[in-house]
Amino acid sequence: MLLSLSPIILLVGLLSAAVQLFGADASYGPNQIALVIATGAAALVGLHRGLVWEDIQEALVSGIKVGMGPILILLAVGALIGSWILSGTVPAMIYHGVALLDPGLFYAASAVICALASISIGSSWTVAGTLGIGLIGIANSFGLSPALTAGAIISGAYFGDKLSPLSDTTNLAAACTGVDLFAHIRHMLWTTVPAFLIALTFFVLNSEEAARPPEEIEQLRLALAAEFDVSWYSLLPLAGMLGLVALRIPAYPAILISTLIGLLFALAFQSDAVLRYGLSLSAEGSSPMIRGLWTALFDGYKGSSADESLNNLLSKGGMASMLNTVWLIITALSLGGVLERTGILKQILDVALKRVKSTGDLVLATISGGVVTNILAADQFLAIALPGRLFTVAYDQRQLNRLNLSRSLEDSATLTSVLVPWNTCGAYMSATLGVATLDYLPYAVFNYVGPLVAITLAYLLIAQKPVSSSA
Repeated sequence: MLLSLSPIILLVGLLSAAVQLFGADASYGPNQIALVIATGAAALVGLHRGLVWEDIQEALVSGIKVGMGPILILLAVGALIGSWILSGTVPAMIYHGVALLDPGLFYAASAVICALASISIGSSWTVAGTLGIGLIGIANSFGLSPALTAGAIISGAYFGDKLSPLSDTTNLAAACTGVDLFAHIRHMLWTTVPAFLIALTFFVLNSEEAARPPEEIEQLRLALAAEFDVSWYSLLPLAGMLGLVALRIPAYPAILISTLIGLLFALAFQSDAVLRYGLSLSAEGSSPMIRGLWTALFDGYKGSSADESLNNLLSKGGMASMLNTVWLIITALSLGGVLERTGILKQILDVALKRVKSTGDLVLATISGGVVTNILAADQFLAIALPGRLFTVAYDQRQLNRLNLSRSLEDSATLTSVLVPWNTCGAYMSATLGVATLDYLPYAVFNYVGPLVAITLAYLLIAQKPVSSSA
């Protein structure tokens, strides 16, 4: 066991050193180096246990392969953001949002809006990459906390994702435990609804008035209207994106299609803005319109207006802005692949099972297993599937309905994935919303209260369905 824990102890030490040495910049290289070194240590454990280099290499590739879908989506979202800023979609969301949303209830309203959208389309990532971007922009316009806003967005998005029959994680949790999908969703209400109500209460109690005076907000709206056409039709790419996902078009092609729609809207309705942007990039060369559109896709939008606050608000996006996050995901998934192939991860989860003496202990072990797998394997799908396979026998032996297991997997693996900086979900949300994972973590209330509610109910023996009970 000590040998198995040695790469993890090394990783914790290196990550702590990275934070001490580099502070907030640790995720821009130092953390990746720590993950690479820990992966090497885990590989040495595997070699000591009889694996050959070909086995280790296969584990590295397999681990990275798990994240290729999220990586492609992440890059596509970078292009989408650049496209939607130039198309006027994001500026229109901010322009109308500051007029419609009350700053005093902004955090709670953001959580509810994202929850409703996520239930409808079953994707927390899509909600964050569309509505989330606009809500962060509105928060910045009001002078409200981006970290608190990100926490509200994530809380709402994961509430909806968790309860939506269209969600990948919801279907996976039901499938790997062999339970009915809708019975699984109904059983999750016991933990999900109380946790979300606690989160909403937190956001209401932490409401703030706009830090910017009304005249500054109005000046910002005027500046937006001067740079872009912010008419209602500028919001159509957003409606189209949500429609594509609701029609079950996979996320990656849906985002690419929405990016192309954004480019068409930019040409049709924002030609002056596109031309200004193209000319601001270089005084030489031809086709400034094409240059502006192309640059928005790979390098995002860089504002050049006389209003510096507007430039800061809209200067973001582009595939290049996601490359550091891609680097983080690749190094984390490499480690996860080696930890699984060498048996280190299974050994740690087995130890958790040996300490189980009650229903509460079993749920605590399940949730701990999901959290640990999220940290070590860096992927929420593995964090659902691996504990789901290992813990099934324990629930059967205790005559507990597997609905309790499927719910616990979601209460841990689904919710806490976004709280780990190098997990695919944490890295995605940080890159998309522009807020560091550790900054929004205290405010993603739903995501850490959910597991606590689940553990509390388990020890109180509330809503722990026996094996003979149907949903």
